[in-house]
Amino acid sequence: MFQRMNMANSKMKTVKTISKRVKLSKGKKKTISVIKAGQGHFNARQTGKTKRNKRGHTGVAKANTRNIRRAING
Repeated sequence: MFQRMNMANSKMKTVKTISKRVKLSKGKKKTISVIKAGQGHFNARQTGKTKRNKRGHTGVAKANTRNIRRAING
């Protein structure tokens, strides 16, 4: 028959919306990087300076890191 699963043994599901937008580094520090907002489209009319500034990832505030890790690792 079915074995009852304790709540202590069950895992949280991964929040897919967060896992698609966030990257964890592979090193010891495990820093979290996020793509900046507003990079998706309508970029042709922007100046070269704003296009350059949009490149790359930014860090996440320390207050949010615990919640993000919990949502990704499940």
